[in-house]
Amino acid sequence: MTAVESRPAGVVLTPSPGGHRPFGARVKAFVALTKPRIIELLLITTVPVMFLAQQGVPDLWLVLVTTVGGYLSAGGANAFNMYIDRDIDALMDRTSLRPLVTGMVSPRECLVFASALATISTLWFGFLVNWLSAGLALGALLFYVVVYTMILKRRTSQNIVWGGIAGCMPVLIGWSAVTDSLSWAPVILFLVMFFWTPPHYWPLSMKVKDDYARVGVPMLPVIATNQVVARQIVLYSWVMVAVSLLLTPLGYTGWFYTSVALVSGGWWLWEAHGLQSRAKDGATGAKLKEMRLFHWSITYVSLLFVAVAVDPFLR
Repeated sequence: MTAVESRPAGVVLTPSPGGHRPFGARVKAFVALTKPRIIELLLITTVPVMFLAQQGVPDLWLVLVTTVGGYLSAGGANAFNMYIDRDIDALMDRTSLRPLVTGMVSPRECLVFASALATISTLWFGFLVNWLSAGLALGALLFYVVVYTMILKRRTSQNIVWGGIAGCMPVLIGWSAVTDSLSWAPVILFLVMFFWTPPHYWPLSMKVKDDYARVGVPMLPVIATNQVVARQIVLYSWVMVAVSLLLTPLGYTGWFYTSVALVSGGWWLWEAHGLQSRAKDGATGAKLKEMRLFHWSITYVSLLFVAVAVDPFLR
């Protein structure tokens, strides 16, 4: 274990006055403020919807500017999130090496950076894509920062349920980028992501619930038993799978998407019920195996949206 990893929780490592902070490390720190791994998942749900909206290959320049704009907007939201949560990030093991906690980036720098990304991304969407997409992106950013981070996160166990709306917006943005309008197809996929978010995140919260308890964030696994959380996961999972199958009867997708949705959704339900069974049996720690569902949830959404992109070519 390194000296940084072994420091007491809550200790912020601020560089000494005049201390040297390598340029490369500073660049990596600013990139880290945008939470790139989370944004990868958002882009996975944006680009395939553009193929569905086009019913084929969309303009590749439009795909490029939409993904860049999406990265800038989501990155700005994530940087605002780190600025607001820097107090609890310093106390949680899983966030103790974030740039504001280590002092690699100052709070002022983070706030300026986040504001710049929010402004640039909105104008980027407006002038290079369309203003509907710009409004949706800005709305997602404000919802994540104000509604989720500032209002819900520290006040209610339903934080991730309603706060997850921001993470559903990329499907609307992808569709509107191509059509400059909205329809039932992106709304259905929006709902898929809405019901996907809690059973995706709650298993991770079960794993690190001591972190959340330490800082007083009432994630559901902090205030409820594993049995209650697992039951909620199963409920949301069934609704998610059912909603994912609505695209075909409404005429937006065909046999390929339906097959992928059924198989991947069936496997999800198997994992969700397995978690519930282990929770009922009183399993804890490694025996609960809650991270199996968390990892599968990422695979599931990737497979589903790849099917969304491929299906138009097979109909």
